[in-house]
Amino acid sequence: MATYPGPVILHKASDISQSSCHTSCTCELCMCGSSCTCVSATDLRKVSSDPKEEIEAEGPYHVSLSIEGMTCAACSSAITELVSELPEVSDLTVNLLGNSASMIVQRKELVDSVLVVIEDAGFGATVISVAPTHKKVEPSNQSRTISLRVERIPKSCSEKVMAVLEKYQATVEMASTDGQDTILRITYSPSPPSFTIRTIIDALSRSQSPPLKVSVYQPPSIEERSRAIQKREQRHLLCRFTFSLVIAIPTFIIGIVFMSLAPNGNLTKDFFMQPMWTGNTSRAQWSLFFLATPVMFYSAGDFHRKSWTKIVSLWKRGSKTPVWKRFTRFGSMNLLVSSGVSVAYFSSIVLLGLAASQPASPSGKGDTSTYFDSVVFLTMFLLIGKYLEAYSKSHTADAITSLGKLRPAEAYLLSPHLQNYPSTRFRNSEDDLESGSISSEDGLCIESHGFRIQKTSVDHLEVGDVVRVQKGSSPPTDGTVVSGESCFDESSLTGEARLIKKKVGDKVFLGTINDSRALDVRVDAIGGETMLDHIVRLVRDGQNKRAPIERLADILTGHFVPVITLLAILTWLIWLSLGLSGVLPRNYMDKDVGGWPIWSLQFAIAVFVVACPCGIGLAAPTALLVGSGLAAKLGILPRGGGEAFQEAAQLDVVVFDKTGTLTEGGKPRVTDLEVYHDAFLTREVILGIAAEVESASAHPLAAAIRSFCAEKGAVLSSGGAFEEISGRGMKARFEARQCTVILGSEQWMLDNGVAIGPDTTSCSESWKMEGKTVVFLAICDERQKGSGRPSPEFQVAAVFAIADLIRHNARSVISRLQARGIATWMISGDHLTTAKAVARLVGIPQDKVIAGVLPHEKAQHIGRLQATRPKPRASRWPAALRKRLNERSIVAMVGDGINDAPALASADVSIAIGSGSDVAISTASFILVSSDLSGVLTLIDLSRTIFRRVKFNFFWAIMYNLAALPIAAGVLYPAGHARLDPVWGSLAMALSSISVICSSLALKLYRPPNA
Repeated sequence: MATYPGPVILHKASDISQSSCHTSCTCELCMCGSSCTCVSATDLRKVSSDPKEEIEAEGPYHVSLSIEGMTCAACSSAITELVSELPEVSDLTVNLLGNSASMIVQRKELVDSVLVVIEDAGFGATVISVAPTHKKVEPSNQSRTISLRVERIPKSCSEKVMAVLEKYQATVEMASTDGQDTILRITYSPSPPSFTIRTIIDALSRSQSPPLKVSVYQPPSIEERSRAIQKREQRHLLCRFTFSLVIAIPTFIIGIVFMSLAPNGNLTKDFFMQPMWTGNTSRAQWSLFFLATPVMFYSAGDFHRKSWTKIVSLWKRGSKTPVWKRFTRFGSMNLLVSSGVSVAYFSSIVLLGLAASQPASPSGKGDTSTYFDSVVFLTMFLLIGKYLEAYSKSHTADAITSLGKLRPAEAYLLSPHLQNYPSTRFRNSEDDLESGSISSEDGLCIESHGFRIQKTSVDHLEVGDVVRVQKGSSPPTDGTVVSGESCFDESSLTGEARLIKKKVGDKVFLGTINDSRALDVRVDAIGGETMLDHIVRLVRDGQNKRAPIERLADILTGHFVPVITLLAILTWLIWLSLGLSGVLPRNYMDKDVGGWPIWSLQFAIAVFVVACPCGIGLAAPTALLVGSGLAAKLGILPRGGGEAFQEAAQLDVVVFDKTGTLTEGGKPRVTDLEVYHDAFLTREVILGIAAEVESASAHPLAAAIRSFCAEKGAVLSSGGAFEEISGRGMKARFEARQCTVILGSEQWMLDNGVAIGPDTTSCSESWKMEGKTVVFLAICDERQKGSGRPSPEFQVAAVFAIADLIRHNARSVISRLQARGIATWMISGDHLTTAKAVARLVGIPQDKVIAGVLPHEKAQHIGRLQATRPKPRASRWPAALRKRLNERSIVAMVGDGINDAPALASADVSIAIGSGSDVAISTASFILVSSDLSGVLTLIDLSRTIFRRVKFNFFWAIMYNLAALPIAAGVLYPAGHARLDPVWGSLAMALSSISVICSSLALKLYRPPNA
């Protein structure tokens, strides 16, 4: 049974090499000659140490599993039902196409129970990770945990290895084995360039002669494990298919060519028809028996084994499944195939026995009435169908695989000469470096400008390292440009085809391509923390979230096998009763042996093998898997998975935030200013106060005011007691100036009793009509407080007009949405006049503008829009496939800021602009990486395309079964004795599954609409 890693225990190397030693040690990592509890290189025991040093996180835990043996939706449904019965297991998701599962467990001990349940059901299970959902103790930000593979470590070298780790104050968490190699999981504190993982690897390598082979160990990802499972499955199916194909050749020659096609009197035909050994059994019967038997038990053996395992698991003692449910929900495609092949084989055995009990025919021709040839051809067609299905399914998850291929394996590291790296030095011209060309005799190392450029593995990089990115190559990780300028192609991440200029201080990302000239980049992220890694995780998590329409497939496939089994039995009984009662003419029966019971079996076998639940089960997940990968390539990250796609396909309303969504947001600028100053509070002082207040805010408008004030010679003042009211503004106290300041919207002024004069009102209204945002600064001068005069009040000291550029394609996107019958709204915390001016510029109707609202009020307005009933739309689909998730309006919210998070969380579909805040992104169903509004159009169009394909797949799979089952049952037999032979029924079944997968793969031909 598969096991999982236990709690991770932290230890210093000295604890392993010295403190743990006792008297009779024989372990491989501690050669002191005494017994110890340190990790052996031949087992997976954990290191024991002082309990004070343990870092043990509390539950719950997120568990990821790799599952082998799932072939259809019935398999994943069976695992879901069985594991869901376990206590303290929640959020279970089984990914059929990804050969994986994830869940939340309250205690680590439950993982073993989960593995037992899955393996008892006939599937293989391996734990990928067990991680606490909330870590109790966070490691230091400066430390790094990494796994090293030491190949074939000698016993005599174990103590030296630990001494090296002790020298560099590395902490060993756990040691394990991988074949003959040792895996050391260590934690250390890097300080590049003087101390890095390269230093440790080099020291470990040189601790032994000949040098040890040490490398960074990367455990296989879920996708790599899934690909390995898929390859094993394909190889497994191909071997059995090849065997059945080899057997099918003589079977075809004997059973079809000579027994059916060769004319009477053919010598070879007469030879095979002669009785042999006993009774009236012919040579042909015995030949086909010996050919079919290995096919039955080897080629079709997997179908029998998996079917039997599921039945045993269902009826085992202690099963919590109700008895009635065991009769109404059981089996899978394997059971149907096994039943069809078994009925054909064992009925042929019966026919063979009947022929053996009869006397030899006076004509010298033995009996040839068996289904042994059908067993061979049935199995062969089923296996080729399953192989093609497995091959096709392996290509539906190409998106994450293709993203993973964007990672380069090596990098050109810049390091000072003072570092003592063992390497060979080469000459290289500066012209080559300027052009991005790095050459040497073996490409290892060159010298230039006081630095040495060395080719190294990407796994050996540290945060803070500087690498050179050549023209035409990708940065080895995310980083910041420290030298040079170039243009990058970011289409692989954002979907945008245009080149993006990068200069010193700009971020560059793993997976993008340097298009112009070489530049130097400081490494900012390693170890799965790059933007590409986040994209892969988001896509992977999204693919694990199922669409509601998939529940229809679960219901259909769950009851499919019992229904088909009942239909097959009824088919046999009906034809048998009609034959025995004399209703059917005698010429209907084309078999001489076995009579009506054996003749009727052909229809039952055909029903078993022609029925195909796989097409129904694959209709939605294959289309969604291909679609989510396609979305990632187009710069749309589907965090919400299948449900979000289904909601987006039925959108009625799209609500846009104003600032940062319809407008650029990133670089608003102050265009107009009115200052009301006096001798004490001069213009420069007022601007300095405004800049100081806005220094406490992260809002884009605050940055615009700070930048403007700095340009206008502001005299800085020191403030305190900063207070930010979300959606309103700021408040601060300036002790040196003896004043209190408020800065923000007009409503914020009114809330604080500020009297805004008519001139100021007229000025601000004119700015609002131009679509500009107006920000007021009011000061309460407290210098004369207590002198017998009235209490000081806030007076307007400055008014700023801030313009934010409208996004270049905002108007066309709004127009295209409206043309599709989707209502467009705008919601903003800005003044109504400003909001309506922006709405007018982008084409949103004036009556669909909501302005002057706080963040929580945005969520309330989203709720009101959801409560309205949608307009009916014409559709060609049947009502069952046209049914909406909700009878109310389905609303999407597009936003970018922290203040949009409540509205994003309330909306049915939440779309975050990629340049937005982390809070907005973490709340969103979809993330637009490129911050281009045309992504909204692409998202909606792609979602509709995906679900049109899902509906088509369902329609095709259901119609296939509705058409094929009656034909297999023999409804056409009275018309010219036309029926579906079981052999051709098996081929039709295989083709139905393949056609559904190919239909989903055709989504890769999708092209986004032009905004």
